[in-house]
Amino acid sequence: MKDTKNGSKRPTIKDIARESGYSKTAVSFAFNDPKRISKKARDQILKTAEQLGYIPDPMARNFSLQRHLSIGFLLPQMVQYSLQNPYTLQVIAGIGSVCEKMGYTLTLIPPLHKSLSLAVRNAAVDGLITLGSQIDDDIITVMQTRLLPFVMIDGPYDEETSSVNIAEEEAAYHQMKTVLDHGHRSIAIIGLASATFAIGEVGKSVSARRMLGYNRALGEAGLTFSDVACLVSECTPDDGRQAAQKILALPSRPTCVVTMSDIVAISCILAFKEAGIRVPQEISVVGFDNIDEAITITPALTTIDQPAFEKGRLGAKTLFSIIDGTQQEPVHLLVEHRLLLRDSLSRI
Repeated sequence: MKDTKNGSKRPTIKDIARESGYSKTAVSFAFNDPKRISKKARDQILKTAEQLGYIPDPMARNFSLQRHLSIGFLLPQMVQYSLQNPYTLQVIAGIGSVCEKMGYTLTLIPPLHKSLSLAVRNAAVDGLITLGSQIDDDIITVMQTRLLPFVMIDGPYDEETSSVNIAEEEAAYHQMKTVLDHGHRSIAIIGLASATFAIGEVGKSVSARRMLGYNRALGEAGLTFSDVACLVSECTPDDGRQAAQKILALPSRPTCVVTMSDIVAISCILAFKEAGIRVPQEISVVGFDNIDEAITITPALTTIDQPAFEKGRLGAKTLFSIIDGTQQEPVHLLVEHRLLLRDSLSRI
């Protein structure tokens, strides 16, 4: 490769050592571990490097440090779906704020050829953060083999794995109880995944824990899941609109739609408006997340507020404490949630 400054070959550490009068080891320290040489030596080495037009090879630098200097964020869906959800973007922003302070990059890792374990196996990262993912045994095996630390956000509870969550069951209970307290008994639930409504063998997933909260609130009102319409949806605008169309096609239209995602709730409001259905006069809609758009949509969305940015920030801080060895035992952080009562929910 030619150097753009003088047309010669790309300069190397050996060239800097020769020109500066310092050893190759000192040159390496100047870029990778400056505390091990004097300020005078480092300044001279960096000045020589600049004169020669030298730019460190990041792969070689990372090899010498035995670090990739990157944190991986395991996307809960394919890229085109994950990045349509503002909640996911807020979590990413929280993680990124910590990575920036630590001098790390953030690598987004979607399933590779539809395989999360293959994506984890090939990820050039020093640690992983997952969002809402059910971590299968093969993925855990890969991470253990690679000695790759990880933190789960909105994941299944595992006492041996550090995590950041809200009290999902309590939040969902509060969400559904508020709907019931407003007089609604004809209700549709839009869940997050196809396994959401498997109540028998209760899983540890976010969806399952929320369903427990719904079930408890419904039971107190003398209702069961057989009394409500249950649908599932990916957290995308298109899927939210499709769910709304299915609700409008029901033999008896519910008076309230309870969703596990704001982006789905907002899409329902828009679809109902397009169909000439007034919200909340003819049908109420309740969300979960409190993304920025929840307050700007008309009517403003009643929703569960969970601080996505803070979840990402805490997840990243926890992961870095594991990487640097200051955190030896798993930690389980519980972030506060609250219900925000707005105009999309009416009394009947």
